[in-house]
Amino acid sequence: MTTLGRLTGMIATLSLGAWSAAHADVVTEWNAVTMNCVQGPVTPANRTGPTGLLDIAIVQAAVHDAVQAIDGRYEPYHFEAPALRGSGSRAAAAASAAYGVLRGLYGADDPCLVNVVDPASTYAGDGGLLAGAQAAAALLPLYRPAFILPTDPFVGGTDPGEWRPTPGVTQGAATFMAETAPFAMKRPSQFRPAPPPKLRSSRYLRDYQEVKAIGSLDNTRRTAKQTDVSRFWSVNFFNQWFEAVRNIADQRVADLGEKARLFALVSFAAADSQISIYETKYLYNYWRPITAIQEGDRDGNPWTRGDASWTPFITTPPYPDYSSGANCLTASIVTVLQRFFRTDKLAFSVRTTAAGVKVNPRTYKRFSDVMDEMVEVRIWQGIHFRTAEVVGRRQGAKIGHWTFDNYLGPVRRRK
Repeated sequence: MTTLGRLTGMIATLSLGAWSAAHADVVTEWNAVTMNCVQGPVTPANRTGPTGLLDIAIVQAAVHDAVQAIDGRYEPYHFEAPALRGSGSRAAAAASAAYGVLRGLYGADDPCLVNVVDPASTYAGDGGLLAGAQAAAALLPLYRPAFILPTDPFVGGTDPGEWRPTPGVTQGAATFMAETAPFAMKRPSQFRPAPPPKLRSSRYLRDYQEVKAIGSLDNTRRTAKQTDVSRFWSVNFFNQWFEAVRNIADQRVADLGEKARLFALVSFAAADSQISIYETKYLYNYWRPITAIQEGDRDGNPWTRGDASWTPFITTPPYPDYSSGANCLTASIVTVLQRFFRTDKLAFSVRTTAAGVKVNPRTYKRFSDVMDEMVEVRIWQGIHFRTAEVVGRRQGAKIGHWTFDNYLGPVRRRK
């Protein structure tokens, strides 16, 4: 086994455990390396959380473009070199592109790369190395760095309905994502939803009472199954999803070029889902359930009943409620998968490293099953109102469709 194979096997074992190297190829192997470099956990993460999706998308774009420089079957994202068509192996191109971007982003001596053999050695003399190197060089300038906004540090407001730092939080996180250049969308606000419910509305009252009743830390209405699912989706969210996509691709996509295209489309949709979500969150600045419920007697709604001691089942993330990032991400990825495989009915599994989970992995018969589950999960966890979940799911589906419809389509040959 190569050093790359050993490393990716170790990543799979120590992180999520289900990825099978026996069915993998260079595309899924390098995605595993990429996820570890960006998010960890085998080596220290370079860019955790939603912002890491920006780096993952650049790697996968380079891999796709490098493969298509040789293949020429699908439209490139950013780099094309007709002179390289058919020159060398696609495997060398994919590996060289991934390695080139990761080395360019984090340095060849980064802990996540020190045990990975440079593809220039593995594929010595292969013409595909040039396509990969050129694709990496072309994509690296598209890196999205973090930057400070005039509104930073973002602390929200103190009026009813306005987000403000929750326990353990001093300011809103990753505000720059709201103004970051998307990968597929025209602009961050392209799929911005309508405003959240007004505090005196019947919809807000239903959302409020539901999460208050079933999303608390000490809850007697949440079933054992609901609690187990809530724990399952409480950590490793981005690693969970990309590991699931690797498993699906290794089982059902034989062609290397098709795999590279799938990962690029998934990564574009995933990154844009979070750009879209942060634009929405920081625009509407809507409070989280923990704040709403603890201050329920001061929200102007005569039907809400506050509870100053109310605490959610999991810790509330450090940014506003509306709309749901988890649901937007899930729907964006799932929609790309539905479109790619031309079906909703496809069985797949997802794993977690969360402690105390009884059912692991979780298996789904349809892609839409996991979207349905995710809407409920964030309510059971006590960190979102239902409207934020439903709207986030709709937002993510639009992004998935847009990405698939407008990027990396088949090349139309002239007759």
